Amino acid sequence: MKILRMSAKCSDCFSATLEENGKETISYDGYVPDFFPNEHYGDYVMFDIDIETGKILNWNKPTKEDLKTLLI
Repeated sequence: MKILRMSAKCSDCFSATLEENGKETISYDGYVPDFFPNEHYGDYVMFDIDIETGKILNWNKPTKEDLKTLLI
């Protein structure tokens, strides 16, 4: 298996949107949320990607509680 390890420094400028049925329901700007993988210290987005499938290997499905942090 070939893995692409990606790391990007957000420097407090992380943003994300959550869409349901094609409509944006949540928009978030700030630090990288705690439920993201690895020791990101709120500033880094770090993913391990399987080159063959394009799937993120170190992603854990966020809980409803995790997603609520996007509303704070």
